[in-house]
Amino acid sequence: MKIHSLAGEVAPKSVLANIPRLISSYYTHQPDVSKPTQQVVFGTSGHRGSSLKNSFNQDHILAISQALCEYRTSQHIDGPLFMGMDTHALSEPALATALEVFAAAGVTVMIPKGLGYTPTPVISHAILTFNQNRQRGLADGVVITPSHNPPEDGGFKYNPPHGGPAGNEITQRIADRANEILKNGPALVKRMLFEKALKADTTHEYDYITPYVADLANVVDMELIAGSGLKLGVDPLGGAAVHYWAPIAQRYGLSLEIINPFVDSTFAFMPLDKDGKIRMDCSSPFAMQGLIKLKDKFDIAFGNDTDVDRHGIVTKSAGLLNPNHYLSVAIWYLFQNRPDWRQSAAVGKTLVSTSMIDRVTAHLGRTLSEVPVGFKWFVDGLMRAEIGFGGEESAGASFLRRDGSVWTTDKDGIIMDLLAAEIMAGTGKDPGEIYTSLEEQFGTCVYERIDAPATAEQKAVLTKLSPETITARELAGEPILAKHTRAPGNQAPFGGLKVVTENGWFAARPSGTEDIYKIYTESFKDKAHLQRIQQEAQTIVSATFQAAGV
Repeated sequence: MKIHSLAGEVAPKSVLANIPRLISSYYTHQPDVSKPTQQVVFGTSGHRGSSLKNSFNQDHILAISQALCEYRTSQHIDGPLFMGMDTHALSEPALATALEVFAAAGVTVMIPKGLGYTPTPVISHAILTFNQNRQRGLADGVVITPSHNPPEDGGFKYNPPHGGPAGNEITQRIADRANEILKNGPALVKRMLFEKALKADTTHEYDYITPYVADLANVVDMELIAGSGLKLGVDPLGGAAVHYWAPIAQRYGLSLEIINPFVDSTFAFMPLDKDGKIRMDCSSPFAMQGLIKLKDKFDIAFGNDTDVDRHGIVTKSAGLLNPNHYLSVAIWYLFQNRPDWRQSAAVGKTLVSTSMIDRVTAHLGRTLSEVPVGFKWFVDGLMRAEIGFGGEESAGASFLRRDGSVWTTDKDGIIMDLLAAEIMAGTGKDPGEIYTSLEEQFGTCVYERIDAPATAEQKAVLTKLSPETITARELAGEPILAKHTRAPGNQAPFGGLKVVTENGWFAARPSGTEDIYKIYTESFKDKAHLQRIQQEAQTIVSATFQAAGV
């Protein structure tokens, strides 16, 4: 992708979202359910869209909330529903709409105290804490967020009683019912005026901050961090963590400076991302320019996306760490510094994450569990403490408590930030320096993702491949060792193809929203080898399309 001329620069006023129009459109525009782009569709992180495109409007939230109430009844989920929102402009209207439906249905809802902002991992933590040792009256949760998406977007995620992202079967059932409601009209939705819903006996204000902050010492060595005297910096990127960092610093005595401790629904303070859009992506060196420029002011610094399920680690030695690099470092450190974790606890990674993780895991004598893209695949393993760490190349991860029990079953950017400080406090080296030592021990790798055009028919072919379909025997001059269309860790189909050699691999999977397929590539040789892998990957996929007649 061509880098926008203003990438990394603070957004000019001309590109800022028109918030009044965005909110007005939420209430006044109605989706056309006959158009797929205006239906309820749950991707890997819930339903997302924009009121300006008729893909995230009041009708959508009414229908989703009603469908969710019906789902809860069918599954006998009758405990409290923990509900939070991030700082996107559409999040607060959507929370109000959802509460109108939940209150009318008699659902006990725990809303943020003062209608504040609540990170995704805090909702997961609240669900799991409430459900501990319970067999009945289980809680679940909703997070209203489009994650790091642009300011014009809204999102709605559901976390069932296991505390993690809902699986495909659940989300498809909710989406199908929601679209049926959209098609047949709002008469199917029971609702209560928002002001009345706030005062309903079933609506309760809940302090999400205090219990989460108090519990952090059970997952990260906060005493070690505080005793080190490290000077820390954090940029919440205007997201839901904005009111969490000060209580964390105060409770544990951290030397922590909060950069931009403000909320602005236009996100006018954000540097533009590589495509010239405002995007609160803490893994993007363009979006994180503000903190990167301050890297020498701190021993270590970090940021989070808007719903705080992603992390961005900034070090003096390396600047913004590549997410794959930090995942490797986190695994290397955790499995040597958590003596109470089971020896059988595995390392969880998505199949498009770096193979450096494979090498580190083998060195540690641990089992690798390689799963499809999506954090939902780590939920059961974290719940049962069968995996100690689960991470995605897109800068999302979580890990077990220090005693080896579950912490969250959703990605937690806060503990990943604090872990970076623990690593430096415990080793005297920042994560960037440690990654350099991993390269010295296991080799240097080059990783890159590119996009290639694909029609709907070609994307469908890619999702239904079998290893036998691929006739190539070599990739970039090396024998092909494995061809995967199912994830090795759980044998779940991942809707694509991964081809592996001794020193490189590629994975190809279709985009769910664009007419492209994504090609993830990695080489443990050099950039030239990586480029050869990329070229041959496209040739292999194109030959597959040709053989299928598309």
